[in-house]
Amino acid sequence: MQNFNKSNSLINESSPYLLQHSYNLVNWYPWSNEALKKAKDEDKPIFLSIGYSSCHWCHVMEKESFNNEEVAKILNEKFVSIKVDREEHPEIDKFYQNVHVVFNNRTGGWPLSIFMTHDLKPFFAATYIPVEKKSSGYAFPDILNAISSQYLNNKSMLIKFGDDILKYVDSLSKVEAAVEIGDNISDLFIKKVEDNYDAVHGGFSGAPKFPQVSLLDTLLYIYNRKKENKPLEMVENTLKNMSLGGLYDLVDGGFCRYSTDDIWLVPHFEKMSYDNALLSQVYLDTYQVTKNKLYLDIAIETIEFMLEKMQKNGLFYSSSDADTEGEEGKYYTYEYDEISKILEKYSIDPKTLSVTKDGNFEGKIILRLSKDSDRSKLANLFNELKNLRKERKYPFIDEKIITSINSMMIKSLFKTAKVNEKYSILAKECLKALLNFLYKDDTLYHCGVRGKKVKIKAFLEDYAYLVDALIEGYYFTQEEEYLKLAIKFTKDANNFFDEIWYFSLDEFKTTADVFDESYPSSASLMIMNNLRLNSYVSGEFSDIIKKSISSYSGKIAKYSQYTALAVKCFLEWKL
Repeated sequence: MQNFNKSNSLINESSPYLLQHSYNLVNWYPWSNEALKKAKDEDKPIFLSIGYSSCHWCHVMEKESFNNEEVAKILNEKFVSIKVDREEHPEIDKFYQNVHVVFNNRTGGWPLSIFMTHDLKPFFAATYIPVEKKSSGYAFPDILNAISSQYLNNKSMLIKFGDDILKYVDSLSKVEAAVEIGDNISDLFIKKVEDNYDAVHGGFSGAPKFPQVSLLDTLLYIYNRKKENKPLEMVENTLKNMSLGGLYDLVDGGFCRYSTDDIWLVPHFEKMSYDNALLSQVYLDTYQVTKNKLYLDIAIETIEFMLEKMQKNGLFYSSSDADTEGEEGKYYTYEYDEISKILEKYSIDPKTLSVTKDGNFEGKIILRLSKDSDRSKLANLFNELKNLRKERKYPFIDEKIITSINSMMIKSLFKTAKVNEKYSILAKECLKALLNFLYKDDTLYHCGVRGKKVKIKAFLEDYAYLVDALIEGYYFTQEEEYLKLAIKFTKDANNFFDEIWYFSLDEFKTTADVFDESYPSSASLMIMNNLRLNSYVSGEFSDIIKKSISSYSGKIAKYSQYTALAVKCFLEWKL
């Protein structure tokens, strides 16, 4: 008989994601000395599960497995189970995502499932694991029993295997010999990006398709320097296609995390605040170059969505859920009957918004414009559809306030202030609110939840994006206080550099990656911050800039398409 009235050790946590699991049948622990000691004292393997609150497949695995009596019984008897919110502890997530890559020779994702000895030597890594056997692979209970058996009978083998894995992971962060980056790096970058470019639908991969903001930003930077058409063409084609609907929410505004198909139609419906902050910046920057009002409209609609749904008192939340009432995309999609009546009312051809009786997503309809649609004629329709949504339950919002993400939004507001002064006031208010909440006693913190004690100190990405926002604020307002704070936080952040950049320095020391992932590399952004501020400190940052670019030169030269922000740093340095 399932008992969901008994809480586990997550009940005292502040993370909304951990609290979602506080009444699971699995006896979860947060990442803590208590959990690690329990594993050691009882000589049990650790099951580490990393996810975040708006992750669809995290919800699936919770429903299937973590409230399954058979799975819970095995985990509670034979393992110590630790649950981590990857937004709260990105340093732990980054490290174990690298472990997953070593095991599987491909990138991971969420939920991330790691099995390791009580002294943290990993011996098995996966992402989502189904509770029942699929055509290929094994059922979760079978995997758990097999791992438990191996731990009891072949522990020495698992320990040695874990040692080998850790040595290999450690080798990935070693400083490579410096190489000379050629003056043709921008041409090489464009060529590599073009090799993966979808000339029809935009974007730089097949499905699943992510916005890849850093690529777009560096392409735009190269266009502004060289005035060659190809970089701008790739940017514009991508931005136009993304804005047609699906990935972009035509009704509320704002972007979902990624598209499951090639044409940006069917997204995973979670909305990440970092995507919306960074994409609004790219659309604004492209507007400044082209003066195409479409890009300005999309940027402002995105920012207005964030202000309406994703913030309170100047502090922005981290994400909203893909699921509503256990159903993916329920809030965002429409039934044919309800949408067809409204289209008829406004005399709009259903084809204009991809409306058919069969639907385009599990029998329902995701609104998507045809490329030749006149958006200006659809404003009243979208207002009515927005009112229709007000009758629906809004997806769960993770009300965690993260320094890096809030800084991204503050930069967006300062950028938007260039075209509308009202956003300048908002930007200043949001920056003040962020510093009041997460900068205390000369210590910058990573995240917090209102009403709960903040305790996790800032990581490199928090410093990097906060300095970036402060520099933008200084450029726009010329207020000296912003410049002073930017320099102060840069000097603090430069303590994270020792031949390479480290993402975290405290209990769980993790290197920062120069590769741009969900958002641009914090290491690359700190190089850019040092570049932009160097003239204000009489060249004090020159040494760290030179050493940083040297330490990453091999990766920049070899993998320019994956290190787009670092490429931009190199080009800026060579100016």
